[in-house]
Amino acid sequence: MITVTRFDRSEFILNADLIEFVEARPDTHITLVTGKKLLVCESTEEVITRVVEFRRRAGIFPRPPMSAVHVGDALREDWASEDFLSAQSK
Repeated sequence: MITVTRFDRSEFILNADLIEFVEARPDTHITLVTGKKLLVCESTEEVITRVVEFRRRAGIFPRPPMSAVHVGDALREDWASEDFLSAQSK
């Protein structure tokens, strides 16, 4: 479950497992597997960050195999940190 904000500034809890996709058009639109569409204040990146964090806390976002966390000669214990993920996308 993640907390998101409507444009009237009221927050609500969303079942992250029901999210089919998130779009920036330019406002953030969340489409659920049920077909329902939600408009929220958070950016697409923030929604994704919250879903990933929810899945980590729930144990649904498992660590990759140890071979996948080697970068060069260094073992990256912080593979799931925000800094590591953003550095990999550069």
